[in-house]
Amino acid sequence: MTVTTDGLETRLYEAGVRQRTRGGTPVRELLESLTLDQRRRAALWIHRNLCHGGADRADDWAVPWLSEQRLGWSAAEADTLLRRLVGADALVDPGQLLRQFGALARLPLAAAKEAGDYDRRLLRAARQVSLSAWGGQDEGSENFAMRARLDALIGPEASDDTGLPPVLLDDEDEFGPRMRTEHAKLLAGPGVAAFLEHCAAQGQVRATKRWRRQAGALLAGTERGEETVRALLEGMGDQPEHRVAAPAWVSGSTWPGIASDGNTRLVRGLLWAAADIGADWVVPAVGAVALNSGTGTGGSGGYCRNGKMATTAVAVLGDFGGIQGEQAVDWLGRLQRTIRNRTVLKGITAALQAVAERGGITPSMLRERAVPSVGLDARGMREQALGDYTAVLSVTASGTPALSFRGPQGQVLKSAPKAVREEYGEQLTDIRTALKQLRTLMPVERARLEEHLMAGTRWAAADWERYYIDHPVTGTLARALVWEASADDGEQWVAGLPERTAGGWALAGADGTAVPVTDRAVLRLWHPVRADAEEIRTWREELTERELRQPFKQGFREVYPLTPAEEETRTYSNRFAGHILRYNQAKALLVERGWAGNHLGYFSDGYAAEMVRELPRAGELTLGEGEFWRARFHLGLVEQQSDGGLASLCSTDRLRFERRGGARGPWEPAELAAVPRLVLTEAMRDADLFVTVASIGADPQWQGGGEDRAHDGYWERWAFGELTESARIRRQSLARLLPRTRIAERVELTDRFLKVRGELHTYKIHLGSGNILREPDDAYLRIPVDRSAAGGGGERLFLPFEEDGGLLSLILSTAFVLADDARITDRTITAQLRRDA
Repeated sequence: MTVTTDGLETRLYEAGVRQRTRGGTPVRELLESLTLDQRRRAALWIHRNLCHGGADRADDWAVPWLSEQRLGWSAAEADTLLRRLVGADALVDPGQLLRQFGALARLPLAAAKEAGDYDRRLLRAARQVSLSAWGGQDEGSENFAMRARLDALIGPEASDDTGLPPVLLDDEDEFGPRMRTEHAKLLAGPGVAAFLEHCAAQGQVRATKRWRRQAGALLAGTERGEETVRALLEGMGDQPEHRVAAPAWVSGSTWPGIASDGNTRLVRGLLWAAADIGADWVVPAVGAVALNSGTGTGGSGGYCRNGKMATTAVAVLGDFGGIQGEQAVDWLGRLQRTIRNRTVLKGITAALQAVAERGGITPSMLRERAVPSVGLDARGMREQALGDYTAVLSVTASGTPALSFRGPQGQVLKSAPKAVREEYGEQLTDIRTALKQLRTLMPVERARLEEHLMAGTRWAAADWERYYIDHPVTGTLARALVWEASADDGEQWVAGLPERTAGGWALAGADGTAVPVTDRAVLRLWHPVRADAEEIRTWREELTERELRQPFKQGFREVYPLTPAEEETRTYSNRFAGHILRYNQAKALLVERGWAGNHLGYFSDGYAAEMVRELPRAGELTLGEGEFWRARFHLGLVEQQSDGGLASLCSTDRLRFERRGGARGPWEPAELAAVPRLVLTEAMRDADLFVTVASIGADPQWQGGGEDRAHDGYWERWAFGELTESARIRRQSLARLLPRTRIAERVELTDRFLKVRGELHTYKIHLGSGNILREPDDAYLRIPVDRSAAGGGGERLFLPFEEDGGLLSLILSTAFVLADDARITDRTITAQLRRDA
């Protein structure tokens, strides 16, 4: 008579209860009485209860006994047992699996061995667990014996000259086989396998002291151990992205990445092993792993290739001290500006905070100490003799690196002459490398200075001189900015441009006076939000007269006081609500300016997004203390892309603010009137930028062409509507610039337009969008313009600033073209000029 599964389970349950309450061996007696098929079903039932950790499971005798029996296991049943341990729907609590791995894995391994066919990826995943299991490193432990059985089952499928087990540097990705091929001799060295086994057991962000001691001991016992660590980390640092095997429970799936789950664990261990190596290659190798794993294709910040690896690499960077700590800070700053994954960014912030606290300073002050000179002198130049020629590496005030060559008669060449290329190739390569480094460094320094402007950071005079004004790299930017100095703890401030005098540095005011910077002075960057209208006007005129192009918009920076409507709404601003933006462009700008949030698209929760930016703290004078502020900008989905994925258009909504006291306090909503003026202005300025650049109203291709567009009403309102604050600054700049041009008599500024009188017509260029109307009927024109025309056919015209989107130069270029409309020969333009004229 055949016993049903349900009946068998009941009998097993009752036997277990009798054994616990009355003693004896009823479970054993029942199992010995069963048929082969019944024993196999009993083993499945007992293992399931063992995984659940239930009180009614069979005693410890049953599992070893069943594991020694040949029960006719199939491959499917073997995989079922394995998935209970490592599958997506695993029945075992992770903590229980680590503590009882030997007992839990016994039946699955016995079934796999008997079946002779099984999913090797499941076995590899199980082996990774065994490496982390408690007591798993001792040769006499149960887990050690289990790994030997797992290695035998996985087999020699990846065997090679390295002698490593196939689960180390596995073939689930391209990294493992590549490293085995490129470094076979290193990996075959004595002690390497044991060391890598230990590294592969590191599955957490941070390694324990005990783990690191063991790693150090194992590394010391290897031949060329440090060289092995370096080779593998540098290999991961430049590992190209590819399709990586998904974890074992996602059978048959792959996704973009750089390492499988097993190799991710291995590299995380290598990173912590490297943390205790004092060589000069360590920090760059760890930083390269963080950058490669924390960014997307081509180093973009769009997504994170391997978050686990990136967070570990960042934590290791935060663990360095001394000279390595200074290098690590440089890398952390670079990562902070590139990576956009929020979890990794939190790790970077924590790492910078940890390094800073060890030094007793703030993270921003720490980053100042890590800026290299790249061989430049105090002038921001590097001159190197190359025979009869001199290579000149320099940085302009706006932060643009340049390399030129001065000939024997003083002539300046833009490229290296043949004689230099042939005779001084090595030196030329060195200086070109420095140029490349400067091109990477200058945007970073420019962004850091602007962040200090936004935060209102203050410096002691000695630090200001050493790390800013006198610094060969940063100084080229800092000397083009307006600074404020106070000798009485911030009660009174005097603004000026840095000027070197016989007695040291002074701040030269717009009125021609100069105030010495004393040793007791405190300095900060001047911000128009703290100045009155007359002072702002004076500095804008001074910068224009000096033709000083600043590294970022400081003198002409926008200020956003609260409007009556915002005073009425109190808790939110609608100033930039109701706009329709090109989503891809808006998202890129948001990310570039430090805003983070979910994507918009036709998928779950993709119909709305809340973009959040934590604003730099005022002063950042204390560690983890003071008041923190952040802004929240709401976006909504308007249209999707043709493939039905991400949004193509989005709408803007409210802008809100939150604050918290201290680094770990809760975020709380704040009324607009309570937001510091600096914080309010900088958040509003970002929103203004997003709307100005990404609005469909700024797209001349959107309207016209005979097609009805769903958002033409909005396009009309924005394309020719009221000016934002950034557009009003543009208007003020044009008021200063236009009288100096040859078209001064042909142009006139109105409240929203620049009117241009040509030979054929009069035109109106909107100062907010750059769109053009032709009088008298306000016919819309689409005129492609070469922006070099802003120079007016060779006329030199200094622009005090340039913006994202380049609207100032576009408007000027358009004005020069339209003022000479009779000379236009382009048929696409002349056809529009004649149309209905």
